[in-house]
Amino acid sequence: MNTEKIAARRLSLEEVTNLSVKDKLFISANTAELKLPDCYVPAFLTKPGEDFEGGSITARTVFQEEVSCLPDDENDAGIYLADENGPATIEVLQSAGVVLDLALFVPGGDKGSLTALYAAARQAFGADVVQIWRQGLKEVPDVKVDIFEEQIPRGRKASDSPKRDRRAFDTYPTRADFLNFSTGWKPVIEVHKPIVDDTPTI
Repeated sequence: MNTEKIAARRLSLEEVTNLSVKDKLFISANTAELKLPDCYVPAFLTKPGEDFEGGSITARTVFQEEVSCLPDDENDAGIYLADENGPATIEVLQSAGVVLDLALFVPGGDKGSLTALYAAARQAFGADVVQIWRQGLKEVPDVKVDIFEEQIPRGRKASDSPKRDRRAFDTYPTRADFLNFSTGWKPVIEVHKPIVDDTPTI
């Protein structure tokens, strides 16, 4: 476990309410996932402190875990800010690296091209470092599609032709899996039809 000791000071509730979501904090690593009571982790408030309405403050750690904190509770680990002249020394858990969750499209991808891709990653970061935790491979057709979002009809008087907005135009596999569709709308994927402008010209 890689940690670093830093000088810090504990923040009062009033000080926390003056912080923004960009201020780097340190909160206890004794969370549901980590369970390290004597350690702290870097974190950021999920909403500005000025929006605090009582109860606990919610912060998101750099490891993407949301934690509730009670700054003024003496029995709680509290929230700290790095301070060279701070009265406390806290032990901060360091990051070992990042796990990439990527959607990679390899044109004409076959076993040879994937082997070359992994070899390049191992050459850049070390043969013993790059590990493949999960690999999902699937062939994809070469077809262009339009991605729409269509309003979900409600009630018996719903229109026969629901409202539709075009969100993207892409080559399959589409970005539909990664688009955030509006509430009450659903994704619709259709084979691309080029728009033909038949306006008479002079």
